[in-house]
Amino acid sequence: MRRNSGCRPARRYRYFSNNRHRPGAGARIAAFGWNFTLSRTRVKICGITNSRDAACAVAAGADALGLNFHAASPRRLSFEEARSITAGLPAFITAIGLFVDPKASEVEAAVAATGLTCLQFHGDEAPVFCASFGLPYIKAIRVRTGVEQSRNIIELAAVHQHAVAILLDSYHPVIAGGTGQQFDWRIAAEAAKSIKQPLILAGGLNAENVSDAIRMVRPYAVDVSSGVETKPGQKDPEILASFFRGVYGVE
Repeated sequence: MRRNSGCRPARRYRYFSNNRHRPGAGARIAAFGWNFTLSRTRVKICGITNSRDAACAVAAGADALGLNFHAASPRRLSFEEARSITAGLPAFITAIGLFVDPKASEVEAAVAATGLTCLQFHGDEAPVFCASFGLPYIKAIRVRTGVEQSRNIIELAAVHQHAVAILLDSYHPVIAGGTGQQFDWRIAAEAAKSIKQPLILAGGLNAENVSDAIRMVRPYAVDVSSGVETKPGQKDPEILASFFRGVYGVE
């Protein structure tokens, strides 16, 4: 992907440490009999709507980009628009398709046409449905208020045992993600102690609060959309750079 002149590459950290945890480490991985702790928090930039914003997100340091196929979203993409974005992505950048209670035919068509490498489900989809498309999937859980929420998250994560990650986002009665609203991070921090999958934290994150969020929750990754926009669907290179400084400031 060509780097836009307004997008500056961020300094990135990819070190591994053995037998120790650090703030924002995210998750431990066992490989070849060794235990490794990831030494940085991964970042997904969601609601990408064009190739320029994709290039800016990648240059800033994004590990994954979210492409929205939910009909009610102001960031919704056509298959052609999505394909124009994924076709220019460099190696090791994950293209994640976001769906909310879709028909199987809709997901199948998107997978066939757009070059997605991962799926994210934001509705009430059953585990067997989510796992039926031949791609890894992330299950999003919209977090309400209340002390019982951590238990609900743990139970849903267990039901979706084959999800590669659990994403926690703010609950909204109408909007599925991208609201810019923050939920109580203490709920996420408590749930993270018990769920087996890596945890992705979303919901109201921005450059000002992402460092505190990482310190409190210790997520595997953070997910941001409206927090790096000037308007829905339009990412800003300077805001993106500030957000990544907030992430890396914890590392």
